[in-house]
Amino acid sequence: MNAIARFTPRGWLLFAAMAVLWGMPYLFIKQAVDSFSPPAVVCIRTLGAAILLLPFALRRGVLREAWRAWPWVLLFGLLEMAGPFLLLSHAELTLSSGLTGLLVATVPLFAALIAFAGGDRGALRPVRAVGLAIGFAGVAVIVAGPGLGQSDGLGGLVATGEVLLVAVCYSIAPFVVATRLRHVPSLGTVTLSLLLVGLGYLPAALLTQHTVPTTASVASAVALTVLCTAVAFLAFFALIKEVGPARAPLFTYVNPVIAIALGVLVLGEPLTWGLLAGFPLVILGCWLAATGGTTRVRRRAGEPPAVAAG
Repeated sequence: MNAIARFTPRGWLLFAAMAVLWGMPYLFIKQAVDSFSPPAVVCIRTLGAAILLLPFALRRGVLREAWRAWPWVLLFGLLEMAGPFLLLSHAELTLSSGLTGLLVATVPLFAALIAFAGGDRGALRPVRAVGLAIGFAGVAVIVAGPGLGQSDGLGGLVATGEVLLVAVCYSIAPFVVATRLRHVPSLGTVTLSLLLVGLGYLPAALLTQHTVPTTASVASAVALTVLCTAVAFLAFFALIKEVGPARAPLFTYVNPVIAIALGVLVLGEPLTWGLLAGFPLVILGCWLAATGGTTRVRRRAGEPPAVAAG
């Protein structure tokens, strides 16, 4: 059965919402770090979203079960939020928002490698292996092309490495959920992890924020917190409930399009030949690595969808 053929109208609405909500963070991060320090951006985003999600988690009674597994919830938070959000904020001091969003889309490539390293020999079937080669070739084209950042020097390469490390973290986090948090409600895991990460970053945020933030940075930080974190996670849970965990993550293939388009239209970011040439290679490679070249999405029982919040 086609992976998206049986989407309901509500499913399509949620799909479109997620494509936009997790395609926008890179724009807002770029604007927020204009006058907020990277730790401050992470603290505002995570602590603010935790406060917004807390009433929903309390009403559903999911925090107690999450607290019982707090070490694993914290590990999930480190891999899904604490590390990636800081790395993204720092990388976007150098890279364009569109390029950052495209590099984050390499998550399926690293997920396939991690699954293979964990003993899943089917993760590198021939088609998926070809997908890995194409996807990483796309990354190489992007890195080799002009317009990477800071005159294409060391700064741009370091920032690119930071974003690829984000993709690695996003690839590992679902395995923590699958092996250690499978029976913990997702809302409880996300809310508690956001709270722990936000509180952990609070001292660093206070110590590193030395300037008065601009209105644009404040608005971007608020949008990042409310729309791209709190609302996005609620919409993601609703999408999973509506279309199933196997088809829900398909919107991630649209996120880079949104990120690049917003960067060009709102921030006036250039469309370099490296980005234009590498974009289709990365997306095609990720699709082949994730699906094996078919539109049928197969999934082992209990395996969670990939989560890449941006």
